[in-house]
Amino acid sequence: MDRRRLSTIIVLGTAQTLAWGSTYYLPAVLADQMARDIGISTNLFFGTFSAALIISAVIGPKVGRMIDRAGGNGVLSASSLLFAAALVLLSQAQSFLSFAIAWTLLGIGMGLGLYDAAFGALGRLYGKDARGAITGITLLAGFASTVAWPLTAWGASTIGWRETCLLWAAAHVVIGLPCNSFLLPRPTDLATTLKAVDEPVPFDRTMVLLSIAFSGAWIVSSGMAAHFPRVMEAAGATPTQAIAAGALIGPAQVAARMLEAGPLRHLHPLTSGRLATTTHPVGSAILLSLGGGVAASIFAVLHGMGNGIITIARGTVPLALYGPKSYGYRLGLLGAPSRFLSAGAPFVFALLIDRLGAGVLIISSALCLTAFAALWMIPVPQPTASHAD
Repeated sequence: MDRRRLSTIIVLGTAQTLAWGSTYYLPAVLADQMARDIGISTNLFFGTFSAALIISAVIGPKVGRMIDRAGGNGVLSASSLLFAAALVLLSQAQSFLSFAIAWTLLGIGMGLGLYDAAFGALGRLYGKDARGAITGITLLAGFASTVAWPLTAWGASTIGWRETCLLWAAAHVVIGLPCNSFLLPRPTDLATTLKAVDEPVPFDRTMVLLSIAFSGAWIVSSGMAAHFPRVMEAAGATPTQAIAAGALIGPAQVAARMLEAGPLRHLHPLTSGRLATTTHPVGSAILLSLGGGVAASIFAVLHGMGNGIITIARGTVPLALYGPKSYGYRLGLLGAPSRFLSAGAPFVFALLIDRLGAGVLIISSALCLTAFAALWMIPVPQPTASHAD
């Protein structure tokens, strides 16, 4: 991998770590404090968070078209500004209305600035050879929860959650915006590709199966990201053990992505994706059988490894099967069902945990196995040299 591509991975990976850590992973730590101070229920909090994810799903295909036309710099830069503005508004929220407005802006920002947009930008830059770069940025951003959860918890306990939101907003202006606007390379072939950008993308059998697979996996990822400590406590871990187990998810994701960048790079991305959908059910079986802090840590590692690779597969499988043509738009189409369905996961998981406790893991495991079945129904083409990047 040349230095320019490595620089791009570092720049975009840094921006993605910030974007995920200060938005998507925020509710897991701050939901109870925010809800109490603003005067709303925790369920209403997660319902609003779900609505923000729905907004990101709705705008996904249009964002993909924008990236196909002009690259990802403008879209990702706009996300940095939106994240900053939304976090400032969130820090000042005193009522549900102002809280909802802030999360509406965060939802738009997530549609513009999380993985689908970043993958689309890399596809625009590197075409079918983007697999290694996609893996690279997820290697860095895999630490988002590991970095953000302790930092956010520390900030909330020392200076308050409102001031913590302001610090995250400042980080988007000082770090995220320069990375996305000035340091990320721009495509050089815009004139030659504009004519092909607006061609229709058929939603064929493979697209349907990919949508089912990614939806199942992303529902689980979304629900666990919002409620991981609660689920671990319901399974017998102490609050300290639950947080400690949660801190293992990030390193586990990174370890799995290192495997993807190393030995697994010789496999077709479909094969990697199939393997990734099995680790959560295995971890759930161990946790439900044994319970306690040690089992919670084992589950966290297995869940993190699967989540780490399936995140890459969302970007690499469509690229390997269909190529770079209209790649951003295709990601938007594939991402819309998974984002839309997973938007309800934090809210639904909250209700299920209240009623089932750790039994929610049976449902999450069934969703992962459904994703496995969908990926299994897609035939694996013969590998090509481009998969090795």
